[in-house]
Amino acid sequence: MAQAAYAPEPAPDADDRPAGPSFDVLRWHDEPWTAQLALDLLPETNGPKVEVLSGSVIVTPHAGYDHQDAELDLAYLLKQAARKAKLWLYAEANVVSGQDLFIPDLVVLRVPGGGRTTMDIRHAVLLGEVVSPGNRRKDIIDRPREYGTAGVPFFLRVDLRNRVPTIALFELIDGEYRPVAAAAAGSTFVMREPFEFSIDPADLLGEEAPLEEENPPSEEG
Repeated sequence: MAQAAYAPEPAPDADDRPAGPSFDVLRWHDEPWTAQLALDLLPETNGPKVEVLSGSVIVTPHAGYDHQDAELDLAYLLKQAARKAKLWLYAEANVVSGQDLFIPDLVVLRVPGGGRTTMDIRHAVLLGEVVSPGNRRKDIIDRPREYGTAGVPFFLRVDLRNRVPTIALFELIDGEYRPVAAAAAGSTFVMREPFEFSIDPADLLGEEAPLEEENPPSEEG
């Protein structure tokens, strides 16, 4: 589950501080965080998501294999459809909203992000989240509210509960996201805006892992 990272310790002397970006700064920085501070002081990572919300750094471990499977497949397919509409799709990219830093699972922009580390949320046409079991409130309630407040026109949600994928698209209307398309595994999800795309949500999950063996074979020969 996502949580604020570390309780601050007393700040070290200047000579003892790391010369470049380091996660050690989370131990002693006790002032409110901003997106820019996180980008300046924390290193880039392919590990846990490191976001900033309301002055706090939020660290979220990678989700399970179903989440990764669905995110990779959907991002690949959506990217091709988005490019036909002259839109640009990225997976887990930095999006800045005021002082906050978000890393949505899916980011569709009006302009390309090549060469950039972050993009302002005003360039986002659609932001998407694959719901994680440990972060259901964040993905279903908190993030849509935050993205809607920032004026992102569309929100896409993928839910994998009980390994029965569902996809829902919401459009921002009068300041609130309202459903415009939805489908569960075994039917076809179809959206017309912000670009045309269709898929059976069942296609987003791969094969289930085999049961663990009680006594796995020894590697010793």
